[in-house]
Amino acid sequence: MNPLLVIVIVIWALAALALIVLVLLHSGKGTGLSETFGGSFQSTVGTGLIEKNLDRVTIVSAIVFIVCLLIMMLIWPVS
Repeated sequence: MNPLLVIVIVIWALAALALIVLVLLHSGKGTGLSETFGGSFQSTVGTGLIEKNLDRVTIVSAIVFIVCLLIMMLIWPVS
């Protein structure tokens, strides 16, 4: 197996696991990471920052996941 393909598969699997965890951390209707950290303190400034950073990390993980899929599509052996 191609060593580049192995590296891409490992990165793809880590990005997939990260996406699962990050999506589960997002807030739904009054639940999620923002309510966990700031629910009792009524601190909307800190939780907004946490949610924005969580959004950014989730988007980066999704981009890494998709780029790895495209690279695997190009280098996967056909035979």
